[in-house]
Amino acid sequence: MTLSKKEKILTLLGKHILDLRIEKGITQTELANSINKDQPSIQRLERGGVNPSYFYLYEIAEGLDISVIELINFKEKE
Repeated sequence: MTLSKKEKILTLLGKHILDLRIEKGITQTELANSINKDQPSIQRLERGGVNPSYFYLYEIAEGLDISVIELINFKEKE
């Protein structure tokens, strides 16, 4: 089964968020707690199962202490 373009992008975004979170030494639970989400929400996001709103991306960026631009700048990691 081939992934659609949307699924590929969301998977890449999720992997990038996972990599950034690990780089920062933050658990899914810690990130979730810092932005008033639950851990399963972060897990779904990192798996590419969520099409996040801009505000959700903003919250994730704040939780990781990075800019939204840094959060969505993942193409070079494909």
